[in-house]
Amino acid sequence: MTVVEERIGTLAAAFSGALLQPGDSGYEEARRVHNGLIDKRPALIARCRSAADVSAAIGFAREVGLEISVRGGGHNVAGRACVDGGVMVDLAEMKAIEVDPEARTVRAQGGVVWKEFNEATAEHGLAVTGGAVSTTGIAGLTLGGGLGWLMGVHGLAADNLVSVELVTANGEVLNVTADSHPDLFWALRGGGGNFGVATTFEYRLYPLAEVVGGLVAHPLDAAGDVVRFYREFTRSVPDELTVFAGLVHAPDGSGAKLAVIAVCHVGPPTQAEKDLAPLREFGSPVLVEVGPMPYPVMNTLLDDGFPRGAFVHWKSSFLRALDDGLIEAAISAFSAAPSPMSAILLENFHGAVTRVGVTDTAVPHREPGYNLLVSAVWTDPAANEENVAWARGTHESFRPYLAERRWLNYLSDDDAADAVRAAYGPNYDRLVEIKRRYDPDNVFHLNHNIDPAG
Repeated sequence: MTVVEERIGTLAAAFSGALLQPGDSGYEEARRVHNGLIDKRPALIARCRSAADVSAAIGFAREVGLEISVRGGGHNVAGRACVDGGVMVDLAEMKAIEVDPEARTVRAQGGVVWKEFNEATAEHGLAVTGGAVSTTGIAGLTLGGGLGWLMGVHGLAADNLVSVELVTANGEVLNVTADSHPDLFWALRGGGGNFGVATTFEYRLYPLAEVVGGLVAHPLDAAGDVVRFYREFTRSVPDELTVFAGLVHAPDGSGAKLAVIAVCHVGPPTQAEKDLAPLREFGSPVLVEVGPMPYPVMNTLLDDGFPRGAFVHWKSSFLRALDDGLIEAAISAFSAAPSPMSAILLENFHGAVTRVGVTDTAVPHREPGYNLLVSAVWTDPAANEENVAWARGTHESFRPYLAERRWLNYLSDDDAADAVRAAYGPNYDRLVEIKRRYDPDNVFHLNHNIDPAG
């Protein structure tokens, strides 16, 4: 018996979850994350059921000298949740959700995904900003900032955190709040997985049962006019209305290329109809599906564009401005996309998310404007090279129009240290100081890393 095998036996005696090694039943499924490009084989998958399990798994990995990765929802495009030959601390079975409807708060464990979260809070007519895709995990999305359909009126998911249960690199379990650990609480709101394993999140909630939302699609030959309309339309939308746009392929398998505007309005239906009238009246759409729906349904509308197991490579940056030159370049690049699943997306930042100070949280991206995402998605492994090359080349061709700002959760595995600094912006140096205090040995480095060495 090796030292590692002996230590695994010791860990198992005090571990309430499952410990999976190569060859064990469930190992192959557990090691898979959302992005099919990621094909890594941990030496051990620790499927935790409590913060105590997480602490034990961290202690084991450090004792035997194995790297640690952390899996929440497993949706991160860079695939940092998995590690070859190391220990995957897996929160997938930590699914508890406790809603306090009187206090309008919710506590949810780190394995919860937004579909589960939204359904639980909707039972009480409550919600908070979550992802725009329901299969995304709450943990990674929130730690990276957490944009979504409600950010115009309620800010980011991270802006609505009340507390975080965090297991640190030395195995200590902390209840992190603005009062108990102010610097660490600040860092967790946008600093990613650099400071420990977040096992439970507590959020403020807001009354919300139904929204007016949906999609309006135009043929690609109208795309220039559609995106220019989107640019003008989003210059004056109210906080209650979040509007994204994209050049996408129809999800029905036809490969039809479309220019789409997606909307979510959280105000009264009469206000929604007034605010959305210009969108309904514009152009000659081939599809208009906009109407009242439960908020959890709104959160599923883009799911088909991000299927589990498909191969994915993203490139993303904020724009200096949504110029005509960028619009034409995007249409040209999209027309040449090698996969009938790929897209180029625009996310409008406005309202409450832009009224938080740049240094109030670790998320520095508070300017009104647009985040652009080049999303290469495909299913044929023989097409890996050409699809990755398309995403990279398309993003590079947009360089004259890009700001030096990047959204943390959209960084791919090949994005280097300069991209990480661009994601943290002017908050990077303060994050380094906090990293030195809570993880000086950089135990948690399999992420978009804040190096404690600076």
